[in-house]
Amino acid sequence: MGNRLSKIYTRTGDAGETGLGDGRRVPKSHPRVEAMGEVDSLNSQLGLLLAELADAQAQWPALAELTTVLAPCQHRLFDLGGELAMPDYQALGTAEITRLEAAIDRWNEELGPLKDFILPGGSRLIAQAHLCRSMARTAERRCQQLNADEPLRGELLGYLNRLSDLLFVAARLIARRQGCAEVLWQAAEAPRG
Repeated sequence: MGNRLSKIYTRTGDAGETGLGDGRRVPKSHPRVEAMGEVDSLNSQLGLLLAELADAQAQWPALAELTTVLAPCQHRLFDLGGELAMPDYQALGTAEITRLEAAIDRWNEELGPLKDFILPGGSRLIAQAHLCRSMARTAERRCQQLNADEPLRGELLGYLNRLSDLLFVAARLIARRQGCAEVLWQAAEAPRG
């Protein structure tokens, strides 16, 4: 593996630029840095979801499967960040996308079809899974924005898309396994005119 961090601050970013793995210096507002930041934010929120799942497994042992599926995603998001930081580096492959799709299919069989729009909520765990889902969508948008100027590999973009799908289904599965009703959207009454 490459160099390890021995010094946390370098002062090289104080003027608003940061270094990429290929030696380039870019503004901290560069679309690549924005994409890296959103992937990092998603990874942090996913870490919180995993910690809360671990705490909840004593009461709801059936949640352990979610941890088994979601824990590797933190590592893959770190890999994805590496691909963004080092444009020639490749870490994600189609096997990981296939793994997510298999979990989505398996969980959807247990859940059955969705008949209503649902809102984030019902329990802290459900809401956290939805927060992760929405952050995955934001990371995907930032990567698509970067992709318009600097093409990214399809596996990277596909992974984020599938991860957001997985997190949506995970939120629904948490509700089912906690025995918690999902919060159904209630449309506003039509304005009287």
